[in-house]
Amino acid sequence: MKIGAIIISTGVLMALAAPREAFAQQPATAPAASPAQAMPSVTEMVQALDKASSKEASGKDWSSPVRLAVIFGILAILPSLLVMITSFTRIVIVLSFVRRALSTQTIPPTIAIIGLALFLTLFTMAPTFERINQAAIQPYLTDKISFQDAMEKGKDPLKEFMLRQTKESDLGMFVDMAGIAPPNAPADLPMHVVIPAFAISEFRTAFEMGCLLFIPFLVIDLVISGILLSTGMMMLPPVMISLPLKIILFVLVDGWRLLVETLVSSFR
Repeated sequence: MKIGAIIISTGVLMALAAPREAFAQQPATAPAASPAQAMPSVTEMVQALDKASSKEASGKDWSSPVRLAVIFGILAILPSLLVMITSFTRIVIVLSFVRRALSTQTIPPTIAIIGLALFLTLFTMAPTFERINQAAIQPYLTDKISFQDAMEKGKDPLKEFMLRQTKESDLGMFVDMAGIAPPNAPADLPMHVVIPAFAISEFRTAFEMGCLLFIPFLVIDLVISGILLSTGMMMLPPVMISLPLKIILFVLVDGWRLLVETLVSSFR
């Protein structure tokens, strides 16, 4: 151990005794990196971003980060928009009422009902989407209007569709709750008033249609229950007899065609 300590002490003393010229011979700076390895500094990147932003600002349009944020925000709330500002709500509620009235539990399956409601929504909303495409999307893609103008022009056809399906009483209720003066025309109402009024009206209309669909199937259940009770077969569930009768009746009257035709025509 003593020998190791002596060797370490000797090395330290030799290093301290080395001439300063030995250190002076070393280059003061590291060799410059090759152009292929050179990386832009943070200042240069910030300046490049400032130049790009100034170019976009000179065009009086939203910058690319803002546009991307708006687009991703719209995509995030797209399911809610699909449900609340289109015909999807009424269609899917009525289809669910039909399945409940038939007492078929999970037939048709939920995924099939949602798929049918989605395609019926695209069918009923096609004229509105076409107007939005011609008034806002195509002019924006060809750089004829700015992003802000495209957003403003795109909501007008959608607002017109919602106002056509909304009851005046629901609009008046939300206007009163918002504490704003009644406008000269319903088209002047803001979207935060039109959307909830449209949703409430869609719920009411869907439940009205669902109740009307329940009546014939309810009559069948009552008749079957009365027959079973009069014959003394009280232990036999009435649904076992009424279910095939309701399905046969629904098929004979071509229920799906009548249902879809009624749903589509209710939006015109």
